[in-house]
Amino acid sequence: MYEVSLTQSYFPAQKDVIFSKNTIGELLSDVSKSNGSSEALVEVTQLGKVDRRWTYKALYRDSLRLAKSLASRFQKGEHIVLWSPNNPEWVLIEYAAGLAGLVIVTANPALQAKELRYIIEQSDAVGLFLVAKFRGNPMAEIASRATDGNDKVREITDITNHAALFQNFNNNQLLPIVMPEDAAQIQYTSGTTGFPKGAVLSHLGLLNNAKFYAGRCKVIQESSWINIMPMFHTSGCGMVTLGCLNSRCRMILVSFFEPRIVISLIEKFKAKIILSVPTTALAILEEQESNPCEVSSLEVLSCGGANVAPEMVRRVQKSFGCKFSTLYGQTEHCPVITQHHLTDSIEDICSTIGQPINHTDVSIQSVNERDILPVGTIGEICARGPSTMLCYYGNVEATVQTIDNEGWLHTGDLGFMDERGYVTITGRVKEMIIRGGENHYPAEIENVLREHPGISDIAVVGIPDQKWGELIGAFICFADKEVSAIDLKEFCRKHMSPQKTPTIWVSIEKFPLTGSGKIQKFKLKENFQEGIYLEIN
Repeated sequence: MYEVSLTQSYFPAQKDVIFSKNTIGELLSDVSKSNGSSEALVEVTQLGKVDRRWTYKALYRDSLRLAKSLASRFQKGEHIVLWSPNNPEWVLIEYAAGLAGLVIVTANPALQAKELRYIIEQSDAVGLFLVAKFRGNPMAEIASRATDGNDKVREITDITNHAALFQNFNNNQLLPIVMPEDAAQIQYTSGTTGFPKGAVLSHLGLLNNAKFYAGRCKVIQESSWINIMPMFHTSGCGMVTLGCLNSRCRMILVSFFEPRIVISLIEKFKAKIILSVPTTALAILEEQESNPCEVSSLEVLSCGGANVAPEMVRRVQKSFGCKFSTLYGQTEHCPVITQHHLTDSIEDICSTIGQPINHTDVSIQSVNERDILPVGTIGEICARGPSTMLCYYGNVEATVQTIDNEGWLHTGDLGFMDERGYVTITGRVKEMIIRGGENHYPAEIENVLREHPGISDIAVVGIPDQKWGELIGAFICFADKEVSAIDLKEFCRKHMSPQKTPTIWVSIEKFPLTGSGKIQKFKLKENFQEGIYLEIN
């Protein structure tokens, strides 16, 4: 933990970790020379079978060959959409594009034609790399519909067809000069508000963000890191893939998440770290509790995306004997902004989102005036540093609204900072509930209700109301059986002031999620207003 004593909600960048000025391809080249014989990548297929494996030397060799092939078909700076579930080809294309100076546009393999068309067209992509199908989604057919009439897309390639993927026109051996500040990826925002924007991320931002994150998790060359996060998100292709590269360690890439398989992989590879979201962390935990394996090697279960209940942290520590670390970030920051230290207490882990990562300023600013606020005062969480996106692609207006003249990235999240620089998130600026003129913060209410033993997960949303402006609605996944609204209200009254108690209580089987596992609160509101969800008694 960094020892600071703040009076204003401004945490200055800590620079005790060396800042890297490499491109993704340069770092892979360097690691292949210094750690070429070390195992870099292990494939776990959709059926849970351990299949292909690469050392760092082999990974660079194949990535370099692919880079020369891509450079024979595309010009530096052109955009190619990568639409695929987790597989080694995803990793090879990520590194090859980095070497060839191409910009990867990532896409969720669950997308349908209209969604895929939007990403292809909005990003001005000239190539589409995909698999034929995944989990019943006929991706080749969808791609055909999504690109119909698009004369910019010159190539649609099945990445499992290596003859097509590695096709090299005129036996090209040349690669362009790529700079650390160049764009490496366009990642589309998760769409929690319904409209995705393409965040342009640089080599420098992605590499350093992953380095700082992995360093705080104490990942070393001897570590084995199980990657269950989607590669189309900054967590999978950034934090874990590039975190492993920075650490020179082994990545076990899981093609399809299945808790039983993940537990067996911890045992088989003596894995030391897993990054997860709360839903996958809970599934892994429950599997270990039901069918225990030898998992004493696991040192860190890292979790992002939402707050967790103290009871879950205690269960993880009991079942795995490991550290539990949460983090906070967003796509526009490559993505990590704050993160816990492995020595932090359960109270800090559950009630805060940690201290800022290295080389990153974080402040809490008033929403309208954009003034830095005193510690303990709720405002908008803002970040500034090398991992800040370059821009929203093709959207100058949104870029200017998000990154101000002083370089602050305005996250749209509400929170406060304590005197130690630890940040607590209280909700979204647009999700703040105003009931009868009084502000209420969903995360505060959610954290209280997560302590209820009958609740598995919860989302608090503002529901429009003619009299009050908004009512507080609680959408709940129950752990076992449904709890009555009366009992839930009584629980709330014991733990927080009456005006924060939800008025509307809804039981649902599962939450509508974005591709990165975040709850789509706007969908909850829409479904309730359309009568799809009903109140419980």
